[in-house]
Amino acid sequence: GNEKTKSEGNRSPCSPSRVLHIRQIPNGVTGADVVSLGLPFGKVTNLLMLRGKGQAFLEMASVDAAVSMVNYYTPALPYLHNQPVYIQYSNYKELRTDNQHNQAGPQAVLQGVNAVQHGNQGITNASAAEGGVLPSHSSVLRIVVENVFYPVTLDMLYQIFSKFGCVVKIVMFHKNNQFQALLQYGDAINAYYAKMCLDGCSIYTGCCTLRIDFSKLTNLTVKYNNDKSRDFTRIDLPFGDGQRTMETSLSTPFGKKPSLLMSSDAIYTSLGPSVPPVPGPLGPLTVTTSAVPGHMAIPGIPGNSVLLVSNLNSEAITPYGLFILFGVYGDVHRVKIMFKRRGIALVQMADATQAQLAINYLNGQRLYGRVMHTTLSKYQTIRLPREGQEDKGLTKDYSNSPLHRFKNPCSKNFQNIFPPSATLHLSNIPPSVTVDDLKNLFTSKGSTVKGFKFFQKDCKMALIQLGSVEEAVHALIELHNHDFGENQHLRVSFSKSSI
Repeated sequence: GNEKTKSEGNRSPCSPSRVLHIRQIPNGVTGADVVSLGLPFGKVTNLLMLRGKGQAFLEMASVDAAVSMVNYYTPALPYLHNQPVYIQYSNYKELRTDNQHNQAGPQAVLQGVNAVQHGNQGITNASAAEGGVLPSHSSVLRIVVENVFYPVTLDMLYQIFSKFGCVVKIVMFHKNNQFQALLQYGDAINAYYAKMCLDGCSIYTGCCTLRIDFSKLTNLTVKYNNDKSRDFTRIDLPFGDGQRTMETSLSTPFGKKPSLLMSSDAIYTSLGPSVPPVPGPLGPLTVTTSAVPGHMAIPGIPGNSVLLVSNLNSEAITPYGLFILFGVYGDVHRVKIMFKRRGIALVQMADATQAQLAINYLNGQRLYGRVMHTTLSKYQTIRLPREGQEDKGLTKDYSNSPLHRFKNPCSKNFQNIFPPSATLHLSNIPPSVTVDDLKNLFTSKGSTVKGFKFFQKDCKMALIQLGSVEEAVHALIELHNHDFGENQHLRVSFSKSSI
């Protein structure tokens, strides 16, 4: 198994493989840095570093894990040492590094990562095989929680972060109108892997998103054990001015996790070993059980449902196009393209959670040749134009549209929300429509069809793989609800897998 290492940059795309080829890796990047790219998506089973060529091969435990990783990083390139790297499927189906020279360090790091995934904290020596992976990193993390729609407690942070090592101190506070926390591990390497795995994750679906970096502090000073600060190595500290949330928290022995806060406001379950941490929109850290998926668990929590969408292609964008695209992630009630600035639009979703989902999935997505920026608007609602007011059809009301995907609380659409990908899921296909009919339909809209597959058990559904994610976005806008005749309409959504 001697690996050929010629650049894969100019060859045609490979079929999905659990071996991924990573290119344009900057000098100084370690094996741990490369492994950290794959760690959130599942177990990493092998690593081959080609330092002289700026390349690496990463082997995941399954093809599904590799597909998830490629789908996630295709629309938003990952960065190592502040430089973008490129990830694609390799021609190889597995890696054999037994006889490879200069692979002792990367293999030791891989063993260390697997030790973390299986709860073993003794990984510092393994990582030192690469000359010390973390000499400059602090064991203290600075955590900013964005879009705080549900309460975030100290015990919740402890539960989430203790999956990656022994948490010894936590201090929570508000600064610059943001919820922030400082969290100290017993070992800097645990802080490193927690940051790599959890940065960008959401505690609840579509909200309470974690932004994590290393603190300049090397040690936290905790004066009180209460709901705002806690030193898990000191049970003798006074309570101070905080409000007690759990009587048992202060007597929790060092190294053990406090039990979860269970209240009528929020019910959440732990990040179990079967639920891998996934970056950003790919999955919540905890599971809300008090609400229908896709809706807020706490009635009445304030939150804006109006989105500000900018950097749009004013020549191509339409209210209907935004309605269809954003409708993949929630029910769009109104759309307004600015009359004097056609590259900016407002999109009003059904609720704040759906608005956050749309931000997570669509911010940074390319649409008609432009990188779209999506954020919350200062407006609480979109007003329809007054009678006689000049609008040129730029404001549309879709609140009663039959095309809403999430009207039915039991709809399977809630379980099939995925990031934009080059592969589209087609459904509601009439029996009379053939493979060639569908290929020609997509080609007529400017798409490049790379692959097609009907579902074996249900010929009303199929997967079609297009030339790029942007092509798929355009095709979804053009062809979702396409009329085949006799009141049969095509349904199009993004797929979680490739062909």
